[in-house]
Amino acid sequence: MSHSVSRHSVGAPVETGGPGLPASGGALGGASAAPRRRGPSPTARRQRRAAFLFLAPACFMVAVYVVWPILSTIRLSFFNWDGMTEPTFVGLANYIELVHTPTFYTALKNNLIWLVLFLFAPPMGLAVALYLNQAVAGIRIVKSLFFAPFVLSGVVVGLIFSWFYDPTFGLLAMMLGHGVPVLGDPRYATFGIVFAALWPQTAYCMILYLTGLTTLNAEQIEAARMEGAHGWSMLWHVILPQLRPTTFMAIVVTIIGALRSFDLISVMTGGGPFESSTVLAYFMYDQAIKYYRIGYSAAIAVVLFGIMLVYIVYHLRRMLRAEQ
Repeated sequence: MSHSVSRHSVGAPVETGGPGLPASGGALGGASAAPRRRGPSPTARRQRRAAFLFLAPACFMVAVYVVWPILSTIRLSFFNWDGMTEPTFVGLANYIELVHTPTFYTALKNNLIWLVLFLFAPPMGLAVALYLNQAVAGIRIVKSLFFAPFVLSGVVVGLIFSWFYDPTFGLLAMMLGHGVPVLGDPRYATFGIVFAALWPQTAYCMILYLTGLTTLNAEQIEAARMEGAHGWSMLWHVILPQLRPTTFMAIVVTIIGALRSFDLISVMTGGGPFESSTVLAYFMYDQAIKYYRIGYSAAIAVVLFGIMLVYIVYHLRRMLRAEQ
């Protein structure tokens, strides 16, 4: 009997209250069992503070030089302003005029041509990078030759290809045996400029892929070789999946380059002949600098920014879904 009483006293809390009242031992046990939520340690707080201090200058620069100009351009697109007098609020009049302007649709069509043809730059850059990623004699000289277009300015590239297309003494006329007015024909002008722009853009994509090829997992490649993978199967199933971030960056940069194309058009054709080679970026410049229509130019810039944003968000979502 004494043995059973001792087991009860040890194994269960002693009720000090009457019926219907909580046991004091149970209440104390529940309070002590509840975990206390502690704040971050002093080391974690210092690390977080240091991270904020390191990010603050970059965030400030992005806010001043990226976010604020975007917001200012959107606001300015609702005004009629020549850059000197007081701006006049016109609401959506600039956008309404834009959608009724034939040059806008010509520029939009040319931007689409640029976008489609410019997407050949990443695969061509990948092919060149795979060729240059070999340990053979003289490969450094070949790399420098392929890298040269990237360091040339757009003005220099435009002048080189203007001489190349010249129907009188250009290299193209010598190759064909007769002159072809590429830059003087509305049917060929845009394609001639895009072909010139693909030269440095392919070199840029090549640099991105050469950097990405240095980060490949050698163990996966060796395991794939042991399984019998080679050639296209090795490239498609082993190398390209590891180059997905590099491919995403190459596509985004190429899309942005296609949509903001300006320098080559300004040097080679000036938007002509008969505005047949103009794009949104050059159309925006033309309205702002030549005709002092700053608000109308801002509306064109907002439309161009919206197109860029749609493409970038689309490809970003595709990449995130593929990684998940």
